[in-house]
Amino acid sequence: MMYTRKVHRFSRIFSKSYNSLPKVGPNSKEGKYLLSYLSYIMTLVNFGASKTRNLESVIANFKYKKRVMCNMLKDKIIDEDHASRRSNKISENLEEVKINDQFSPHKLIDDSCFISLELNDFFESCIPKLVKGCKRVLLYSTLKHGTSLRTLIRKSAQLTTPGLLVVGDMQGAVFGALLDCPLIPTTRPKYQGTHQTFVFTNVDGHPRIFRPTGVNRYYYLCSNDSLALGGGGGGGFALYLDGDLLTGTSGPSDTFGNQCLAHTPEFELKNVELWGFTHASS
Repeated sequence: MMYTRKVHRFSRIFSKSYNSLPKVGPNSKEGKYLLSYLSYIMTLVNFGASKTRNLESVIANFKYKKRVMCNMLKDKIIDEDHASRRSNKISENLEEVKINDQFSPHKLIDDSCFISLELNDFFESCIPKLVKGCKRVLLYSTLKHGTSLRTLIRKSAQLTTPGLLVVGDMQGAVFGALLDCPLIPTTRPKYQGTHQTFVFTNVDGHPRIFRPTGVNRYYYLCSNDSLALGGGGGGGFALYLDGDLLTGTSGPSDTFGNQCLAHTPEFELKNVELWGFTHASS
């Protein structure tokens, strides 16, 4: 009779304990552990433990094994939770890299003395559709290639698309133009370019573009000794650079309807850069 009550007690404990355990698969480590121990228990019950203390020992051992197994399952759940968090963090970081790559300064392959994030976004909104989304490669810089207009012209021969001329004065203004490339020097004054040509400046603290007004087609003049953009009005140029690329001038022009692009009409050049466009797969 005492043994029967013990068995019933054990059955209730077993039922309650089993239902309180986390669900595990039969092939998992925890599942195999549980099934192995249950087989041992059922063997004792089926064959009838002759002594009450055997059943009490089984119950005590089962409670102990239950605590061990629960701890194992908790550790596993915690490990899986940590692994999931790490995986999510990695995914977030990768997504952030993709976003940063998409919206960071638009695909500048080389460093620039002048092009800030604001100016770069400004260029992306102004350039022709043909080169939108392209990477930008630095073809010429006076800091890298020396102060020579001839070298700049020679470097422009690598382009079959427009080139972006970016220059700056010693007072911090950044200005320049979009030019058809390659640049072709002429011995006699001959205006070149198309309606895509424009000049720009940030002399007022923010980028501003001046597109052709249609008054004339004096887009730019190119020789081995000078590069000049715009004309008309007072006979001056929107932008004029000497052959040594050390000095220049700027003033209003009818071609672009622009103001002076630099801080002063005559200025010393801090640097001159020519940027080309190439597709992302190049």
